[in-house]
Amino acid sequence: MNKKASFWIGIAGALAVFAPALALAQKASEKPNIVLILADDMGFSDLGSFGSEIHTPHLDRLAQEGLRITQFYNSGRCCPSRAALLTGLYPHEAGVGDMVQDKGTPAYQGYLSKNSVTIAQLLKTAGYNTIASGKWHVGLVPSAWAVNRGFDQSFTLQNNGSGYFNSEALYNDGRKVTFQLNGREIQRYDTSRYLTQAITDFAVQSIDRIKGQPNPFFLYLAYNAPHWPIQALPEDIARYKGKYLQGWDALREARYRKLVSLGIIQKEWKLSPRYEKAPEWNALPEAEKDKWDARMAIYAAMIDRMDQCIGQVLDKVKAIGRDRNTLVIFVSDNGGSGDTVREWDYVTQKTGEPGSAHSIDSYDPPWGNASNTPFKLFKKNTHEGGIASPFIAWFPGKIRANTLSTQVGHITDIMPTMLDLAGVRYPETFANEKLTPLAGSSLSPLFQNPQATQSKTLFWEHEGSRAVRKSDWKLVAEIGQPWELYDLKTDRSENHNLANRYPAKVKELEKEYLEWAAKVGVVDWNTIK
Repeated sequence: MNKKASFWIGIAGALAVFAPALALAQKASEKPNIVLILADDMGFSDLGSFGSEIHTPHLDRLAQEGLRITQFYNSGRCCPSRAALLTGLYPHEAGVGDMVQDKGTPAYQGYLSKNSVTIAQLLKTAGYNTIASGKWHVGLVPSAWAVNRGFDQSFTLQNNGSGYFNSEALYNDGRKVTFQLNGREIQRYDTSRYLTQAITDFAVQSIDRIKGQPNPFFLYLAYNAPHWPIQALPEDIARYKGKYLQGWDALREARYRKLVSLGIIQKEWKLSPRYEKAPEWNALPEAEKDKWDARMAIYAAMIDRMDQCIGQVLDKVKAIGRDRNTLVIFVSDNGGSGDTVREWDYVTQKTGEPGSAHSIDSYDPPWGNASNTPFKLFKKNTHEGGIASPFIAWFPGKIRANTLSTQVGHITDIMPTMLDLAGVRYPETFANEKLTPLAGSSLSPLFQNPQATQSKTLFWEHEGSRAVRKSDWKLVAEIGQPWELYDLKTDRSENHNLANRYPAKVKELEKEYLEWAAKVGVVDWNTIK
């Protein structure tokens, strides 16, 4: 046999040996990369593509080139929404019916259940590189850490929140701000890097580390912004200072008109009344107006910077040649906040320069009410202002550009959507533990047919606030209050309570809610310690 023939026989043998591995790598490379972006405490109307005046060109481009779901829901607060997002289960099923404190029952244990599995854990079985950067907040015990829940690389804020210029304590009740880098606790006392930028930097660097690998990646990019304390970079604040002297009444009206013109809401849904505890803007003294303007300018600057940073991540995905096979999803974990941290005695009080590391403040209910235009109430509530989220999905060639879907979606749908696109089956067991069946369903039918029927009944409970939505009917009650009934087809702003007119519908929906509550382990909040 001559040397040339021997060479080619050797090559053929090597190909035979490595063919299965090459085929697997090729198959993995065909799976989509996934970037899942979560904002914290951002209202329904805070993006330009959802009615806002805030400069958000990168997210608006994704919306223009992709899909917006106009009736998408979260679980009403940080921890429950994160648990539902990561596992595809209702928060109670995942063990996080409330926050990260153990309330004594499996549904409120405060950390991810052993009977749940994260998106990252399942995508890793399909060869994905997995990255988490940002706020974690689904458990302080080791079994619930990102490093033990499927993420290869992780930079995580473990608990409630953090200042944006350092990790000094926000609370005076013993709680500390904790960050982890790949499971190892670290501190952020260096004030030179703004938190939103630090989260972005880790994401960009992590993507860069895997750029030469054929396997797809999953990035969970969970910003802390615009959660209080409202702190922003001076150059970002400067772009908005003075722009909110029109006040919250005028801002709500302007956003309402833009939402209608964009087709995000229907003109039949009238703007809800101004929050009852918010004063009429025009009755405020000029000095008060200046203080309120500064608060909203800082909040807007935080969203602006988050959008700039999202642009940096998208640029990196494009730079490594992955942008044409990448799904990007953006949502918020709950509605705009009504928190008033200057009134909370367990929060460290700092009253220095607004927007700086020397100030701990919130933008308060009057502006939170504007963030949630046209809806009422806030984060923690199960009225629309607390649970309605902007939703954007972008996937070149797979999602029709500039489309709106009025179909109802829920944060539990994100896990099955990603598994669907990655070709991963949700198993009955994982790591020798029986898994709770998924609560959500894939949204992928909406990618090409935005009005594909997605019939589902959704449920909520958070600290006694509760709701059920079935078709266009919604039954909702705040803790200690009677049920309210709304026809969301004509009144998604929840202005006209129909409970007295349709008592049979109230009983029907209440029965379904109670059955769900018993199934997932809801406990009367008045009895929880």
